[in-house]
Amino acid sequence: MDPEIVGGIAGGAVSYLLLKLDAVATREWNLKENINKALHDLGIELRSIEALLKNAASKKDPDHQFTDWIQNVRDQAYAIEDVLDLFRLHQDQETGLRSFKMRHSINKLIKDIEGSLQRIQQIKDRYHTMPFTGIHSAPNNTDLHPVRGMAPHFNDNVVGFEEHTNKLISWAVEEKQRLEVMFVVGMAGLGKTTLVHSVYESERVKQRFNRHVWITASKSKTELDILLTLLVEEFGCSISQGAAADVVALAHKLRKLLLNQRYVIVLDDLCVKEVWESVRHAFPDGNDSRIIITTRRGDIANSCRDGDSIDIHKLQPLSPKSAKQLFHQKAFSRNGRCPSGLEEVSKSILQKCDGLPLGIIEIGGLLSNKSTKNAWKTLHDSLESELRSTGKLSNIMKVLSASYKDLPYHLKYCFLYMSIFPENNPVKRRRLVRLWIAEGFVIKKSGKTLEEVGEEYLKELMDRNLIKANELDFDGLPTIVGIHSLMLKMILSISHKENFCTVCTEAERNLTGNTRRLSIQSQDFEVSLDLSRVRSFFSFGIGKVNIGSNFKLVKVLDIQGTPLKEFPNVITGLLLLRYLSLRNTNIESIPDSLSDLRHLETLDLKQTLVTEVPKAVLQLEKLRHLLVYRYNMEGVRPFDIVQGFKAPKKITALNNLQTLSFVKASVQSRLPRQPRMIQGLENLTQLRKLGVVELAKEDGARLCQSIGKMPNLHSLSVTSLNLEVPLELDAMSTNPPAFLQRLYLKGPLQKLPKWISSLHDLVRIRLKWSSLPESPIRALENLPHLVEFQLLGAYIGTQLEFKSGKFLQLKILDLQQLGQLRSIVMEEGTLPCLQKLIIGHCRNLVHFPGGIGKLVHPQMLVLYDMPQTAYQLRCLVRHIPCIHSYKHGQLEVFHDH
Repeated sequence: MDPEIVGGIAGGAVSYLLLKLDAVATREWNLKENINKALHDLGIELRSIEALLKNAASKKDPDHQFTDWIQNVRDQAYAIEDVLDLFRLHQDQETGLRSFKMRHSINKLIKDIEGSLQRIQQIKDRYHTMPFTGIHSAPNNTDLHPVRGMAPHFNDNVVGFEEHTNKLISWAVEEKQRLEVMFVVGMAGLGKTTLVHSVYESERVKQRFNRHVWITASKSKTELDILLTLLVEEFGCSISQGAAADVVALAHKLRKLLLNQRYVIVLDDLCVKEVWESVRHAFPDGNDSRIIITTRRGDIANSCRDGDSIDIHKLQPLSPKSAKQLFHQKAFSRNGRCPSGLEEVSKSILQKCDGLPLGIIEIGGLLSNKSTKNAWKTLHDSLESELRSTGKLSNIMKVLSASYKDLPYHLKYCFLYMSIFPENNPVKRRRLVRLWIAEGFVIKKSGKTLEEVGEEYLKELMDRNLIKANELDFDGLPTIVGIHSLMLKMILSISHKENFCTVCTEAERNLTGNTRRLSIQSQDFEVSLDLSRVRSFFSFGIGKVNIGSNFKLVKVLDIQGTPLKEFPNVITGLLLLRYLSLRNTNIESIPDSLSDLRHLETLDLKQTLVTEVPKAVLQLEKLRHLLVYRYNMEGVRPFDIVQGFKAPKKITALNNLQTLSFVKASVQSRLPRQPRMIQGLENLTQLRKLGVVELAKEDGARLCQSIGKMPNLHSLSVTSLNLEVPLELDAMSTNPPAFLQRLYLKGPLQKLPKWISSLHDLVRIRLKWSSLPESPIRALENLPHLVEFQLLGAYIGTQLEFKSGKFLQLKILDLQQLGQLRSIVMEEGTLPCLQKLIIGHCRNLVHFPGGIGKLVHPQMLVLYDMPQTAYQLRCLVRHIPCIHSYKHGQLEVFHDH
């Protein structure tokens, strides 16, 4: 294992542990003086070791002794975490004499660990004089390629790059009379350097510029290295030793030399934002010069994009067609054709390469001298081991791991967490963030919730091209995320080696007593070992899972989708549990003993048969997310699909709740003078998402009063008691939630509440079965951020009119079950950003939307069971690239398109 990777894990463990030690010292644990002092001494030792680990991160080539040392640090950090969690567990459990004995035992354990750390400290002193190779030394000419023809040599003929190459060459040679900068961004192994090299070496670019400079920025991470390279190697300047450290003076000198030059400069593999920020002012504007920067870090590119002279070119994995062509070129170099006997295994290997040119080229090259199906299958099955440092595909690991090494400690843990999830089982964004929080990876920031900080972590990992969006929501935010197949292989190797997570599959069950996170990806699982150190337990199989009674330190239990019919009693003994998901199981109730889980933050019972939460849940004071509802698609009217739960009327006690859905408002108090549950919601001032079903007419005003006291509410869903009971929501006009982004109203409305038109941040509104007599268009057309607008059975008028210059950001318009609608008018200049138009079950719509032919950016038109007359104006929609028309659920062929 690469020592730099090992050091990253150890450093992350120590940094995380120091935060935990601080929390222990400041929280309500009421520590005895001897334990408190022992923990304080541990902190001193750990901070010293942390400093050494951070210093070691800037070194190269440490020896194996150093690798052993940092692994010992990691093991001791884990041991301290065990002691702290044991102490917390017994704080919750014990009193009296047993508690005294436990404190004495824990104090002894801490002393033993402190002795181990002191021995580690003694060993560390020898590393102060270790002959590390520093990266902040003077520029090394072997790392720099400053003049024409000195750029690294590549085979530029990579399939699928033609369009990218032509686009960048056109950008480079276009006359602009100013300096322009292009960031070429993409994950490691996509071929950014190869692409830019083909542009740099093209004849059109060579002829256009009189100065050509290529600098491998990843090898010279400081601004001094880059400036000195340009001055010394390109311009032949003589720089004194004293002047070589003055960045401002060097930048000024370079600017003067470049002032009348037309130059093209490539900074390849930039990974430190401050480097570009420091040197950018050395490059004068004008003269049609160009700078091309390749980087894995989209966050750097985005933060530097401060004007129209700086652009970003995002490189994506190859299309399946191009990937197949490239793979066949490499694996079957004689004729580029795959023998019929290898087609199946070839397809499977290509899927694992997932369009990554580096993987395709390396694996294809390795297979080029193997002709038997058995040899191909052997490589396919051993891909993970071949990617390791001693394997035949270690170059892939070396390139991909560079992105991991660059991560700060807290993001290393968050990224490694992706190793828990199976390759074909990507994770929902919100679930992932909540899991990070439960693990303690998310560090609180002033003025932000942990969820908001966690979202920032995820965004940074995505900007760094480590995590990708598998599905996007209507507003462009990811709903489901995953990682590249080969990147998963890499982190699985790191995770296993560093005891971060143990993955159990049908073929492999490498369990030990030191396992800390357990991911079950097999049919059935029975615990036979002592797994008392397990912190997180996941099950992704469909078989039975036996949860060990010795999982006392578990904080995360995620067994969604398992064939459970009853709530496992063993769960209520997991007193440190923070995250519990029984989603998609058949449990019908939860026990009162759930109240023992005082640290629980997330309780996910979505798509279970639970319809009532006991009063015991009110004792879960740390609960942040309570999800208890199911979508019942069988035997019910569409209006009743969402089925919520009966909540205790004093649910107001859970004042840390951020998510509550879907709570039944119809439950009446047995005592008439006692306040209704719906009125008690007003104390849940931290709510971000609220879902209410079965709202009676007389409760509308009370709900409005409660919502008015939720200043942070982002999402609100309200459903009336039934299709005959109207929603009365006008009472919120004085104090609507200012930051509301998503609004879902289901049920009759006599009129659209006036406060909706004041929701500046609203991005989605869905009105269902509202039966509005007046068109809601006028009230919504000026909302500045509205992206999606749905009317389903929500309007009983005959005409909808979209005026010019309105709905400026709307991308999705969904009009269904508008039985009286006869015409839709779209004036020229309306809906300028509309991409998707859905019209369905509007049986009286005799006039197809006038003006649809003048929409600027329509991408898709979807029609459901429309009258035949709606198809007579097909010429209006010829400019729409994708048209789907359904009749009784069957897709029709749109012959004239």
